[in-house]
Amino acid sequence: MKNSIGVVIPAYNPNLKKLERYVKELDELLCPDTILIEIDNPSQSELNQMKDIPARVGVSDVRRGKGAAITQGFNKLKSDILVFVDADGSAPAKSVKKVCDSVKQSHVDLAVGSRRHPNSNVKVHQSDIRRLLGDGFSFLSQIILEVKLYDYQCGVKAIDKKVWKDVQKDIEKEGFSWDIELISIVSMRGHNIEEVPIEWEDQPGSTVKMVPTVLELFKALFTVRRKIKKMRRA
Repeated sequence: MKNSIGVVIPAYNPNLKKLERYVKELDELLCPDTILIEIDNPSQSELNQMKDIPARVGVSDVRRGKGAAITQGFNKLKSDILVFVDADGSAPAKSVKKVCDSVKQSHVDLAVGSRRHPNSNVKVHQSDIRRLLGDGFSFLSQIILEVKLYDYQCGVKAIDKKVWKDVQKDIEKEGFSWDIELISIVSMRGHNIEEVPIEWEDQPGSTVKMVPTVLELFKALFTVRRKIKKMRRA
């Protein structure tokens, strides 16, 4: 039975007060074995302030990217269920628990939190341009990728540790396209995926650079599709 939970939070220049509050909420509701903050290129001031946050901290002196931070974080954990969440707390702790419970209580191997599912509750939306780009990316993803979801990039996903061990060697993306590669490889390996509608409250002050990120994601759709076809032929 899958009981224990390990949480990874990739972070770069986070709002530390908000992060501390979020970690405490996750700790109280999920009762995880470990909460691991994987932070990229922090200042000494940031590290000093993080001493009061009830979590382990993994530090990189360079900016690895979201995907690389999650991969390295997952590989450090020994819990039955591995979950990552965005550092801004856009997905409340109760939604993170819902995603974890999907793996914990059923035969789901990868649970994908979804902001775009018809049953999701989005309290605060992204800006119009970000929503338009996100909708366009999801639409194109449904056409190009084998896995058909409403939302591929939502910042909360949980995976069975055994399944992670099966797929992690094939995960190469280091940035924001990590999610679509994970989903595609998990599906290609024959594991079960469930999209979980969640509550979401978009947070201002994102460190994501929109144009480079959009270009990365759209390019990744085609590279991931080619990779999956190649893996099927192998």
